[in-house]
Amino acid sequence: MSSTTDYRQSQVSSDTVTAAAVRARDHLLSLQSDQGWWKGELETNITIEAADLLFRVFMGILTPDVLEEAARWIRSRQTENGTWAIYYGGPPDLSTTLEGYVALRLAGDSPDAPHMRAAAAYVRENGGPAATRVFTRIWLAMFGEWSWDDLPVMPPELVLLPSWFPLNVYDFGCWARQSIVPLTIIGTFRPKRSLGFGIDELKVEFPAQPPAPLRSWTGAFQRLDAVLHRYERRPLKMIRRHAMRRAAEWIIARQEADGCWGGIQPPWVFSIMALTLLGYPMNHPVIATGLRGLERYTIRERTPAGMVRRLECCQSPVWDTALAVVALRDAGLAADHPAMVRAARWLADEEVTLTGDWAVKRPALAPGGWAFEFDNDGYPDVDDTAEVVLAIRRLLKPHGGVDGSQTGGIDAVDPGLAARLRAAERRGVDWAIGMRSANGAWGAFDADNTRTLPTKLPFCDFGEVIDPPSADVTAHIVEMLAEVGQARNPITERAVGWLLADQEPGGSWFGRWGVNHIYGTGAVVPALIDAGVSADHPAIIRAVQWLVEHQRPDGAWGEDFRSYTDDAWIGRGEPTASQTAWALLALLAADPASPAVERGVQWLVDTQRPDGTWDEPHHTGTGFPGDFSINYHLYRLSFPLTALGRYLSGGSAS
Repeated sequence: MSSTTDYRQSQVSSDTVTAAAVRARDHLLSLQSDQGWWKGELETNITIEAADLLFRVFMGILTPDVLEEAARWIRSRQTENGTWAIYYGGPPDLSTTLEGYVALRLAGDSPDAPHMRAAAAYVRENGGPAATRVFTRIWLAMFGEWSWDDLPVMPPELVLLPSWFPLNVYDFGCWARQSIVPLTIIGTFRPKRSLGFGIDELKVEFPAQPPAPLRSWTGAFQRLDAVLHRYERRPLKMIRRHAMRRAAEWIIARQEADGCWGGIQPPWVFSIMALTLLGYPMNHPVIATGLRGLERYTIRERTPAGMVRRLECCQSPVWDTALAVVALRDAGLAADHPAMVRAARWLADEEVTLTGDWAVKRPALAPGGWAFEFDNDGYPDVDDTAEVVLAIRRLLKPHGGVDGSQTGGIDAVDPGLAARLRAAERRGVDWAIGMRSANGAWGAFDADNTRTLPTKLPFCDFGEVIDPPSADVTAHIVEMLAEVGQARNPITERAVGWLLADQEPGGSWFGRWGVNHIYGTGAVVPALIDAGVSADHPAIIRAVQWLVEHQRPDGAWGEDFRSYTDDAWIGRGEPTASQTAWALLALLAADPASPAVERGVQWLVDTQRPDGTWDEPHHTGTGFPGDFSINYHLYRLSFPLTALGRYLSGGSAS
């Protein structure tokens, strides 16, 4: 690969890039909390607000102010054709549109209003309630607008199955099992509340589908579901009582200190509803704490239309803080800067030292690592752990600034904190290594969560329900292991081999937790280079070629969420700052002299806002591939700053 210096002299001005990095740095610093963390809004779609309103009707706690403020937000997200999408600029989504329509009916919007007629017409034209996902139909069943008999059965006896038995709760990803267990209780009670109106205007006759062949998975589970429906009418009472009690104990044991369940909204509301159906009163500490905790996830904002209310389905302070530390350090901010010291103390305090569900598969593994949220001690994840370790390493070691200066690490200002960080790092690395799956790669929350039977269930149509190893998570672990001096560890070498074998034919890598091939490639290439794979390796050459081929004429990169379901969108979409930064991070690691780097950096400089950040309404984060997208509001700032910092330092991370 050629030198970068001469090329840059005739391309992007170093002073211009430095000024852009300083603006981004200062803006990011201004967003830090007094406690040391960063947290951008985690924006999803209006199903979160619609579900919250239905939950409050169910619980009898919906107030007029909450209803009207949420309705304003839901109306503001409706598209011109009357529908709602699951991500910015996306196509209409049936379930989301139906839920948005019901939420606005709750708020008093007339079904004869033009925006309501348009939404209703779309729902009818696309199959009505019968064609929606299971979660939507469960909500409708709870209000008498769908029959419980026409929903797949998930009996509470599921919680009694041992972990080695197929379809036990630990066969599901942690986010799925936390919703499924309370839903087994709700499905047993078959509650029916009143919305105060009907939705007959949405219903159309849906032709009955003939059963699938018995020898297919679909056919087999259709027959199993029929058997379970018969069992539901006459369950074994002693076993059913035992299962309900165990399910309640399972739920209560997993409530976090702030009242949440797993730090995510769906299991949170389902758990509260399930426990109240079992007789837990509203003033019970579990219920009261759970209800109070929801306020922490609530955002109220004044708009020209009035106050709006929306909810985050999850919060990302640990992830955002680690990314911010990496970005600021790679951009030359001193490790002993007060903001870095505050972040270091907060990250040290957030280490998870308790045993969670992950121990079902790894019972001998000592706890360690970090979770995604403020309070989620039950579900640390290896992705956050890897990123926090990378942040810690940058905080501990001296670093040369882009101006040639040398700054010390945390040791220089707080040796005790540095010792705490080193100990937490060792525990985190050991825990992450212990969480690798049998194939030598990593999923996010569990090891060997790879049984595909759960994906065949009629109940599980709401998105990804298992947590198999992915390229992006594995890449972050490989990068972490290389950073801590374990590039030659056989565990790392095996993971590198897995990543090389997992490369897509076109040269990219699939992104499980970010959209999509740009995210995967942006994670894998730097990790492989850090682990010692040569930039001349055929896999790296193919990846660089893929990125160059998918760079837009304006110099940016963008990839639409539709790439998860339609190959025509792979590597293609509207330009975004975060995705441009991901592509640049890969190119800076593998081919920093590429003209594509100059053009990408120039695009970031040209599109930066005066306040130092970038506009990015698009959803570039992923909850469930193809089904649930996320707009991390700090991605548009942290990743571009990282890319600009590495560009100025010659392409390398600090």
